[in-house]
Amino acid sequence: MIGLYLNPPEDALVLCVDEKPCIQALERAQGWIRLPNGRALTGFAHEYKRHGTTTLFAGLEVATGLVHAGHYRRRRRREFLDFMNELVAKNPDKEIHVVLDNLNTHKPKQDRWLKAHPRVHFHFIPTHSSWLDQVEYWFSILSRGALRGASFTSVKMLIDAIEAFIARWNEHAIPFEWTKEEVHQQQMKYSYSNWCN
Repeated sequence: MIGLYLNPPEDALVLCVDEKPCIQALERAQGWIRLPNGRALTGFAHEYKRHGTTTLFAGLEVATGLVHAGHYRRRRRREFLDFMNELVAKNPDKEIHVVLDNLNTHKPKQDRWLKAHPRVHFHFIPTHSSWLDQVEYWFSILSRGALRGASFTSVKMLIDAIEAFIARWNEHAIPFEWTKEEVHQQQMKYSYSNWCN
């Protein structure tokens, strides 16, 4: 995966694709309060009313940081392929490399869809390594920036908020930069177990 991120094939599109299922449209007893000076205060309450859910499919372009999204009621192979068809239609002449996790909806035993789309190549991250999928980082940014503590009275209102966040994100999109911190080994501190010896 990291090779695809750092050295993508020439004239190809590298996308990280995943889904965030069952995002709830919760109407909270307290939510955002916008003050006259533009500041916002938030308050959390334990009481809320549910208004339904949406499943967000997102594709993050590794080279640009742009995000493509689709909203669905469920998370099945059918919805995944519908989203992939949209991505292929937006890039008709490009070779597309897709980074995915190992969810069963992403990798059936006999993949007729991949055979019908020879310009699309799936690359699966190793099990238990979701940190390699860059769209997971973006989902975290979305949750903190648009969903946490917000109050929605309908699924449409929730979808509109997500789409507004994506539009703002794409206006200033930049790719994620892979960095490595230098780690210095430290001497272990003494603990109670060391004193007993």
